[in-house]
Amino acid sequence: MLGAAGLAWGVVEAGRYVLRRADVPALPAGSPDVTVLHLSDLHLTPSRRDRVAWVKDLAALAPDAVVNTGDNLAHVEAVPVAVEALAPLLDRPGAFVFGSNDYFEPRPASPLQYFGGPSRHRSSRRELPHELLRSILTGSGWVDLNNSRGTMTAGGLTFDLVGTDDAHLGRDEFPAGAPIAADAVVRLGVTHAPYLSVLERMRADGASVVLAGHTHGGQVCVPGYGALVTNCDLDTRRVKGLSGWPGRRPDEGGDSMWLHVSAGLGTSPYAPFRFACRPEATLLTLTAAV
Repeated sequence: MLGAAGLAWGVVEAGRYVLRRADVPALPAGSPDVTVLHLSDLHLTPSRRDRVAWVKDLAALAPDAVVNTGDNLAHVEAVPVAVEALAPLLDRPGAFVFGSNDYFEPRPASPLQYFGGPSRHRSSRRELPHELLRSILTGSGWVDLNNSRGTMTAGGLTFDLVGTDDAHLGRDEFPAGAPIAADAVVRLGVTHAPYLSVLERMRADGASVVLAGHTHGGQVCVPGYGALVTNCDLDTRRVKGLSGWPGRRPDEGGDSMWLHVSAGLGTSPYAPFRFACRPEATLLTLTAAV
């Protein structure tokens, strides 16, 4: 009885979207605040009208920029749905990377597999129309950061960008080194799955802030304890939210970079539940470091 009640609540909680907010003091002294809407793991299907409507309404926040860390799709016909959800935000400066579920359609799998380590890709999965999604996002002016570099101007400031394709699929190839753009205030790193190898390269490359998704915040968490798994080799303390990596946060005296991992907005359509881990988007406010 208790298990059935927990499962029923998990299905309800998967639709209880919430907007988080966090301040990231990473800009040079005297810089104006810049707001960045971090979206991740929408996992859209044609039937997820509630999620589409919720994402569309985020345009009312008028963020200075949008960063999308992948896994937008969960169905072969989901590109028009994703574009509908993102359309009110596409006139904003933006950047994106892809996740495994932008490339391949999910299939039924046991949730228990995650306790044995990161999930494995099966070659029999159907390929999704990711190139169509890519062309729409880049056509709107968003920067494609899959194994690439770029710049983005937001809030009157220029940001140097570096990104990787999905490490969970082994598609990550860190782009060749380059100096931070002369007019940029900081370097932002963008990736889907926050594997330690990617984070190490980002930090060595001079990134001050890295944004990632993939973990679903653990998806099913223990109240008062937190996540049990991350579906990658990141520790569970950093499964969602803002932290320092590899050590203490910069505002706590550490020499780490900032890491923000989004718990994301969706789930696999074959595991449509969350427990003690509400689906989320985050409005990050980049501020001047003290």
